[in-house]
Amino acid sequence: MSRWEPNARGRLEAAAAELFAERGFEQTTVADIAERAGLTERTFFRHFADKREVLFSGQEQFRDAVVGAVAAAPVGATPLAAVAAGLDAAAGLLQGRADLAGQRQVIIDAHPELQERELIKMARLAAAVAVALRERGVAEPAATLSADTGAAVLRIAFARWLEENVARPLPEVMRETLGELTALYAPAAPVSSH
Repeated sequence: MSRWEPNARGRLEAAAAELFAERGFEQTTVADIAERAGLTERTFFRHFADKREVLFSGQEQFRDAVVGAVAAAPVGATPLAAVAAGLDAAAGLLQGRADLAGQRQVIIDAHPELQERELIKMARLAAAVAVALRERGVAEPAATLSADTGAAVLRIAFARWLEENVARPLPEVMRETLGELTALYAPAAPVSSH
């Protein structure tokens, strides 16, 4: 094998997704993934600590993009509007990985330890968004409530998107889900006494 492996990380991710779908997560080894990608195990470990990491690749960049969008929301935006900017960023990133999203979720849903990892990832994302909101001047508990609400919208919209077989763009599903949430808290129309 050559010393230079173009797009090794992407090749390893694609190989892992294929093997997890074919053989199952437990039955797939790091050696299997490396072989399928045409790379060495050493190359695998340069990119990932273990095979679970392949499923959670890029979570820091994802979190940074979401937090960056929250921080960059227009001055004077409500906390939920700032969170919506973060949700738009999240939807755009996830839409770009639509081909692997469903496979990844099936694997995570089948393994409690991966579900736990996903929950931790979402909790860290919400905590980082709450920090970004506090840095924008949002007081507590509004910062944490808004951040946790955003995480719930992300989780629900993502699940809806997968249930629809990614037929609609995720940003559209995300905005629709957020709209449904905000409609729950809209003031009720006065009841006429006729």
